[in-house]
Amino acid sequence: MNFRPRQKEEPEINLIPFIDVLLVVLIFLMLSTTYSKFTELQLKLPVADADAQRDYPKELLVTVSSDGDYGVNRVAVQGRSVEALSAALLDAAKAGKDSVVVITADASARHQAVITVMEAARRSGLTQITFATQSTASSGKK
Repeated sequence: MNFRPRQKEEPEINLIPFIDVLLVVLIFLMLSTTYSKFTELQLKLPVADADAQRDYPKELLVTVSSDGDYGVNRVAVQGRSVEALSAALLDAAKAGKDSVVVITADASARHQAVITVMEAARRSGLTQITFATQSTASSGKK
């Protein structure tokens, strides 16, 4: 009989698979993380450089004033709701769903007023939307 105590094996922790998994997780997080830098922007809209203004034969000209009033083809729209604007767009759309909505918004118009025009066009089924801008040469600022 052998009554000598055996040497107990120390348990080993293999760190290599653990490190591999951590590196994969680190790479995944680095690739999927978006870095955003918040800065103060000074925007002056609407000014853009374009080749030439296109003339759309089936266009609906929607104007947005600085105080939020709307006009469709130089006719004032009564009310500022999406429903009133949508009804005015449907009445003025001569070419039906193929009409192009040209949004001419004042530079100091609220963003919500322009979004309201886009929502009214969507509800009316008008999917072609463009924006009218002023070129930098005609704005007087270089």
